[in-house]
Amino acid sequence: MSSKTDQRANEILRLLLRSGKTSVNDLTDALSASPASIRRDLARLEARGLVHRVHGGAMLSSGSLYEPFRFDASFHVREDRFAAEKQHIAHAAAELIQEHDTVGLSAGTTTTLLAKQLQHRRNIHVVTNAVNIGMELSSAADVHTTLTGGAMRWAGAFSLVGPAAIETLNMFVMDRLFLGVTGVHPERGATMIEPEEAAVLRVMVKQAREVIVVADSSKLGMVSPAVICNPREIDLLITDAGIDPGTVAAFAAAGIRVTAV
Repeated sequence: MSSKTDQRANEILRLLLRSGKTSVNDLTDALSASPASIRRDLARLEARGLVHRVHGGAMLSSGSLYEPFRFDASFHVREDRFAAEKQHIAHAAAELIQEHDTVGLSAGTTTTLLAKQLQHRRNIHVVTNAVNIGMELSSAADVHTTLTGGAMRWAGAFSLVGPAAIETLNMFVMDRLFLGVTGVHPERGATMIEPEEAAVLRVMVKQAREVIVVADSSKLGMVSPAVICNPREIDLLITDAGIDPGTVAAFAAAGIRVTAV
């Protein structure tokens, strides 16, 4: 394919990652291309197993991708809670990742959505303690993924914890860490329910040049028992538009930049 065609195909995938499904007409408008060109692009992407063409458009193919926790009702319940907001947060987070970055992803529903956004990116190294994220990225040929060792302690969490996870993380310096949390507070910082998981995430924070918390607005102002990091260690909070101005001001006063999407 020509570079222009390749670029257009990547844009089609980016749009599908945001919406899951789109039409030829929408793609024609968004990409300023002819319907015939769009249909040829979709045919090529379908031949690669990346999309599935439907009448009038296409949807993202799931046949070659790992379906995380399809037998785990608790994960699906958490995934469905604030689903649209989490999707927007994940997309905004993915936009920050540059080619040749080493990226840390903690376990969580929002970071799982972020991992899906990276499926078709190139020359990115992902370091994660989340088994499902490792599986999500196993079919991404141009994303190098390092999955820590460790033990899985809790049903539905799918995060690896313990000395093996910590030892692996100490081997890497991450350009950006995307941190899923159960609570983030302008005074108490980022917190988690399980102390063992928080211990692993503290190492991820220590090894990261930039720490980015990805959390929907229901988690803002919440404090869980186990501390991950204090507010001074958080560079950026990406949340949804449900955040109120007073909360934005409180995080800003703590030195945390806020992006609401």
